Amino acid sequence: MDPLTHLLDGPRAHRAFALRVVMAPGWSIDVRDEAPLTVVAVMTGHALLAADGETHTLEAGDVAVVRGPAPYSVTDDTFRTPDAVIHPGQLCTTPSGEHLDLAMSHGVRTWGNSPDGDTTMLIGTYDSEAEVSRAVTAALPRVAVVAAGQVDPALVGFLGREITSDAPGQGGTVDRLLDVLLVHTIRAWATEHPDAARGWLAGRSDPLVARALQLFHEAPAEGWTLDLLARRLNVSRATVASRFRATVGESPIAYLTNWRMLLASEMLAHPETTTSQIAADVGYGSPFALSSAFKRRFRQSPTEYRRRVYQAEGR
Repeated sequence: MDPLTHLLDGPRAHRAFALRVVMAPGWSIDVRDEAPLTVVAVMTGHALLAADGETHTLEAGDVAVVRGPAPYSVTDDTFRTPDAVIHPGQLCTTPSGEHLDLAMSHGVRTWGNSPDGDTTMLIGTYDSEAEVSRAVTAALPRVAVVAAGQVDPALVGFLGREITSDAPGQGGTVDRLLDVLLVHTIRAWATEHPDAARGWLAGRSDPLVARALQLFHEAPAEGWTLDLLARRLNVSRATVASRFRATVGESPIAYLTNWRMLLASEMLAHPETTTSQIAADVGYGSPFALSSAFKRRFRQSPTEYRRRVYQAEGR
C-alpha cells in the first residue's frame, strides 16, 4: 500500500473544515489558521495565492495544495490590504479583530463578501497532523498548483454540491471527497512536474526504484535487507542502493525504517491494536524492538505517543 493509497485508507479528512467561498472584486484574505494542509479549488473567476514571497495565479478549474502551518494570502490584488483574517479554529475577523463569521455568511457552508460574486472557490482544510499524511505532503512544494483539466471537474463539482448540502451523511461524504481530490491533485502535480517531486513521489520516475518502493509498501513486515531487495529486483546491491539514494534521497533501508515507523504511528491511534500486533505488522520481532526503533524516530515511546494522540483528540 503506497502512501497515497494509505492516505485514502483512513479518515484523513475526518471532520475537516470545508467551505464554499464566493467573492466579488476587491478582496483579500490573510490565512493564519496554522492548518497543516489546505486544498483550494477555483470553480469560477480567478484568485492570486501568495506564500513565502511567491504569487501563484489560479484560474477557473485550477486546484492548489498549500502546506502549512506558515501563513499565506488569497486575494484578487496582492497590493490590497487584507479585508479578513482567518485564525486557528477557522475564526474569521477583520484585521482589527471584529468578528466576520455571521456578516459574511451566505447560506449552508457558503461564505464571502457577496452571495453572487464572480469568484467561487472550494476550500478544504485538514487539521490532522497524521504522520503518513505528513509523509505524503512532504513530497510537495509549499504550494502545488495543478492546471484546469488535470483534475476531473466532475469531482470538484460533486464536492461543491456536497459542501452546500444538508442531506444525511453530508459530513462523511465531504471528508471522503476531499481525500480523493487531494490524492488526484497530488498525482496530477507529480505527473506534470516529474523533476520537482521529492522523496517517495520522485521514485516513480525510475522504474527500478518504483518497483523497490512497491515491494516495501506492499510488504513492510518482510525481513528486508539490501541483499534480498537486490535479488527480488534482479540487480546488484550497488545498483539498487545508488539509484534509490539518487532518486529518493536516502538509502532503501533508511526509507523502509521510516515507512515502518510512520505506519506504526498510525496504528497507535487505534486503542484496540496492541504493540505486539503493531510490531508484527511492521516487521519487528517484539514490542521491545519496535519501541527502541520508535524512540529513535519520534523521541518518545509508543505508549507515550499513543497517550499524546488520545489527549489531542480528547479521548
